[in-house]
Order: sequence, then C-alpha cells, then structure tokens
Amino acid sequence: MSAIGLYARKTAGFDERLARTVEVLRQAAADFGPGALQSTSLGVEDMVITDLIARHGLPIALATLDTGRLHAETLALIPRIQQRYGLAVEVFAPVNEQVVHFVRANGDDAMYRSVELRKACCGVRKLEPLARMLQGRTAWITGLRREQSANRAEVPFREDDGQGRVKVNPLAEWSWADVWHYVQANEVPYNPLHDEFMPSIGCAPCTRAIAVGEDFRAGRWWWEDSSKECGLHATHAEPGTAESESQASPLTFNATTGAPA
Repeated sequence: MSAIGLYARKTAGFDERLARTVEVLRQAAADFGPGALQSTSLGVEDMVITDLIARHGLPIALATLDTGRLHAETLALIPRIQQRYGLAVEVFAPVNEQVVHFVRANGDDAMYRSVELRKACCGVRKLEPLARMLQGRTAWITGLRREQSANRAEVPFREDDGQGRVKVNPLAEWSWADVWHYVQANEVPYNPLHDEFMPSIGCAPCTRAIAVGEDFRAGRWWWEDSSKECGLHATHAEPGTAESESQASPLTFNATTGAPA
C-alpha cells in the first residue's frame, strides 16, 4: 500500500492549520523578500511547502543539498519540481577535496564506526554546503514538525537559528496525517521511498525503513543511541541527549495498521 493509502486522512482543524501555514509563508515572503529561502530536503514535508510556495505565487527561492550519498529517488525530485512548478532548485554540493580527504582518512562507511565520525561526515557533506546555501540570507524555511521527534516537540513557527537568521517552520503544528492528506488532495509529487516505510529520508547509508511501533526517525542512524540529528537543526538537538530522555512523546506507528499511533 502507498504512503497516501496508509496515512492520508483529514482530521479536525486541518483547514485552519493549512490557513495558518499559508499565512506564515506569506508573512515570511513579505518580511524577508529575496532574503528568504526554502531549504528543501526533498522529503514529503518539504514537497508540501514547495507546492504551497508555487500554488500561492510566493517569491521564495528553493535550494537543496546534494551530499553525494543521496538515493537516486531523492535526486529525481529536482527535475520533477522544475517540470511541475516551473521553479528552479539551486543545488549545493560538498567541496570535493574535503570529501576525498575525509574518505581517504576514514573510509566510505566511517559513519558506522562512531557518532563522532558520523557527525564529521555530516559536517563535510551537509553543514558546510548549508552554510554556503544560507550565506547572505536572512531567513530559511524548513519542514520541521513538532510530531517528528521528542527533540522537535516545541518547534515554533519562527525562531532564531543562532546564526543571525530567522528559521521559519510553517508546518510546525501539522500531523503526519495532515501532510499526506495535503499530498493526496493536491497530487503533490513525493519520494517513492516513503511508500517503503521510510518517513524520514537522508543519505542512503544512513536511512532504513522503520518497523511498526518504531519512532518516526528510528530509520535515521539506526545503529546509534543518539538524538537523531546531524546539526542542520542544532536548536532542536541537545548534544549528548538521547531522544528517550525527553518528556515529549515521539510519533510511533500502529502495529496493526502501520498508521501513526
């Protein structure tokens, strides 16, 4: 069954949540103008935001990271966005010399050996190109939602990213059902890996399908007892703090239906 079939359902208050999201995006465009950027992971939440930007004609640029280790299915969404919406997606890749140096020193699969090496890999492949992506920007738009993990349970619509920019999280209050209801209602293109029980998709070596009953982000760096963050959203990841230590309850999946519990 597809992710739409499993998860999409309209729940009470959806229309109001959608209206608030559109207003958050409109206000970001008004407040920051060309300084605003959608930093899209090409995950389903970000595809919803891209659809809203296009649907409402908002002057917000799009950019993504190509780490060099993404699934082919993820990268295939870039031309689909361009074809569907007529929007350009600027792609930022890591500095090749830094990748070569890291791999020569640590190997292709260094991330499995320690949290420190995994974070160093994320630093080279994600954080450095993100810094270039955001250079000169005053605001960036993300697909963070409170339901995604305990670490993100307090995500606001707007926050200081700690680097002198505003981070805008227009889907902060959306549920997983909301996301897929919107995808179904508006025929939003999405990564087919979501149909294979991968709700959170990152680099191929660091992403697996989750089992029923597992945390929403359990498929990311599944071999670690960590906060399941790479540093892109540092304000929602306390170093050395496992998600299980938070009092907030992360999203899990029903063992019978596979739907969010």
